[in-house]
Amino acid sequence: MPDHSPLDLARRPRRLRRTPAVRALVEETVLRPQDFIAPLFVVEGKGKPEPIASMPGVFRRSITDLVKECRELAALGIPAVALFPKLDSRRKDAEGTAALHEDALVLRAVRAVKTAVPGLTVITDIALDPYTTHGHDGVLTRTGDDVDNDRTVSILTRMAVLHARAGVDFVAPSDMMDGRVGAIRRALDAAGFTHTGIVAYSAKFASAYYGPFREAVGSAKAAGTHLLGKDTYQLNPANRREALVEAALDAQEGADIVMVKPAGPYLDIIREVRNASDRPVAAYQVSGEYAQLHAAAKLGWLDLARTRHESLLAIKRAGADMILTYFAKDMAVALRG
Repeated sequence: MPDHSPLDLARRPRRLRRTPAVRALVEETVLRPQDFIAPLFVVEGKGKPEPIASMPGVFRRSITDLVKECRELAALGIPAVALFPKLDSRRKDAEGTAALHEDALVLRAVRAVKTAVPGLTVITDIALDPYTTHGHDGVLTRTGDDVDNDRTVSILTRMAVLHARAGVDFVAPSDMMDGRVGAIRRALDAAGFTHTGIVAYSAKFASAYYGPFREAVGSAKAAGTHLLGKDTYQLNPANRREALVEAALDAQEGADIVMVKPAGPYLDIIREVRNASDRPVAAYQVSGEYAQLHAAAKLGWLDLARTRHESLLAIKRAGADMILTYFAKDMAVALRG
């Protein structure tokens, strides 16, 4: 017999946490391999995958190896990949003209993946930063102190049509230029690609968490180190209402999916966009988020598997319908047991 009287409680929430089976019954948010989009980097050549120092376990891959990776991801139940090219610096110029080449690296990669794994959803980045010598997402004004919004949009629309012709399922404008979603939608429709969707980077913040990605695509030594930063087109991290304006505009212009980037530091924005929009919401767990978990785990400060899972669970709980994450493959393996 207890040596004290039970508390007079109308409700004891711990009853629902008593055993693993009970906890499973009342679990509100569940991660599945189908929740993930795997970002992949592609390079020219036929060599072995190139490790990215700041992103352990992530590689730049030849098209042949990219196809192999995509087959493995599809077999694990991951429904989509997002492709990012890393160009030789000799192919870059101030105007990003290589982005409009019919035989561009990313277009050849798309054709190869869609031929080998036709059921896999393929998303491609629509922005000029991998193609420009200055590392910015568009072409610069004549004075060189800002990105030229309207001229950039004109280039991006042509780029999007090329990607649709190559067979992508979704184009993903990540540039944050005003009006680019509507312009791309009109261009796709006029070219007969009404079935090609748009994943809009709607709330993309001028974040400090992008460093490893910029290394991966070869723009790290350019962007933000000379000419100008990206603050004139990416969102101020301090602003919540502005993110909602951007997401609403992109939806009005024809975005099929709206995205918040980064994910972990912006869970409140994910929830706000989820509450305000009837579009599916994507969130991008970016390279810096990935790298910091690996770094802390390497020092023995965090359990990588548990923090990886918890970080992604938080993103989905905040309202994301799908998550771009470099943990996609490892998570799919872990979730399948």
